[in-house]
Amino acid sequence: MNFIALGINHNSAAVDVRERVAFAPEQVSEALEDLCHQSGVEDVVILSTCNRTELYVQTDGSLVLEAQAQVLLQWLAGYHLLSAEELRRAAYWHESADAIAHVVQVASGLDSMVLGEPQIFGQLKSAFAVAVETGVVGSDFHRLFQRVFALAKRVRTDTAIGENPVSVAFAAVGVASQIFADMGNCRALLVGAGETIELVTRHLIEAGVTRITIANRTLGRARELAHKFGAEAVLMAEVPEHLQHADIVISSTASQLPILGKGAVERALKARKHRPVLMVDIAVPRDIEPEVGELRDVYLYSIDDLRSIVDDNLRNRQDEARKADVMIAEGVHAYLEEMRSLAAVDTVKEYRRMAEELRQQELDRALRSLARGDDPQVVLAQLARGITNKLIHAPTTGLKYASSEGREDLLASARRLLGLAPVGDSIDKLEVDADGEDDPVPASGARVPPRTTLQ
Repeated sequence: MNFIALGINHNSAAVDVRERVAFAPEQVSEALEDLCHQSGVEDVVILSTCNRTELYVQTDGSLVLEAQAQVLLQWLAGYHLLSAEELRRAAYWHESADAIAHVVQVASGLDSMVLGEPQIFGQLKSAFAVAVETGVVGSDFHRLFQRVFALAKRVRTDTAIGENPVSVAFAAVGVASQIFADMGNCRALLVGAGETIELVTRHLIEAGVTRITIANRTLGRARELAHKFGAEAVLMAEVPEHLQHADIVISSTASQLPILGKGAVERALKARKHRPVLMVDIAVPRDIEPEVGELRDVYLYSIDDLRSIVDDNLRNRQDEARKADVMIAEGVHAYLEEMRSLAAVDTVKEYRRMAEELRQQELDRALRSLARGDDPQVVLAQLARGITNKLIHAPTTGLKYASSEGREDLLASARRLLGLAPVGDSIDKLEVDADGEDDPVPASGARVPPRTTLQ
């Protein structure tokens, strides 16, 4: 199978190159058809995300893989009106088993900017669905991607590659999940409305939190973010009155001075009748006075605490990634063995069909001889000799050719296929005329595959 994975990602190309090579969703179907038309490939999937653009292609073998990779690179550069040389400096490509392993690593999150992130699996499945709908995925390619998805799912299930948070926002929510058994009963107060708070909001909702209040210095940005997630928006000045209702407080602003002091938190705890509260300060400088952590009913985490968690979790994910690599290598090897077995099945079927045709020809000849009144014993002997000679003619010619070319490797393989001992009679003892009609049968009587199997 001639399979190639070619592209660029966050490791190989800067963002200004990645954004110029990216495909908008509405472009992909047209691009798939154009790629097939321009480069002569029949099976292709295009994956395009903010961190990578990759082409997955199965070729007909008319070009050597390196030449085919250059054709794909030229097409990608031409489609986006880029310099082929500029793209070549940022691009990479993998072939055959390495290409399959790469796609599984991508699908598993092992090749992501955030090791183990899960979104890429769905993005790859969507890319594959678009290719199927466009009609550029054949049966073999379809079978390959089903195995890719199965292997990636196994990696996610059988390793802890995605279990430990490796972003500060996710780690903050992870700490909350460890403290509160039922996140669905928690109320969250988020201070700030930047990118980090947006990520925190998303993770809180995924964890089951439905009551979220977002406080910001400007109400417009808070409302914009709150509307996006179905939350409540308030001004920063209203934080003290909302503090008493919050089980989870996460703050990330650009303030140069603390926003929450020990006194304000003490008053909120009194109103809460000392029900515990988790407070996570992601800001630098800090938004929450360190003394707040001295209060009995407060669990206070700073960004340094979270980074320590993130670092530990990243090491854990890297350990799991090594396990995943072994699983992927074994899975790819098993898949390729299956494909080789299927190829053998096709060869056996074709050889059996050829043998049946030869048998029928000789049987028809024998029946005609019997109909003329020829001696049945003579006719049977001719039938046996004719079938044998027809079957061994092409492979014997191939064996003689291999011998004359000094191809000891082919001769050794042929002996294994024929069930012969490693050391046997000279090939010169197998003499067959061009018509394959009247030559003696080898003493072994073995059936020999046709010449094309040996070349």
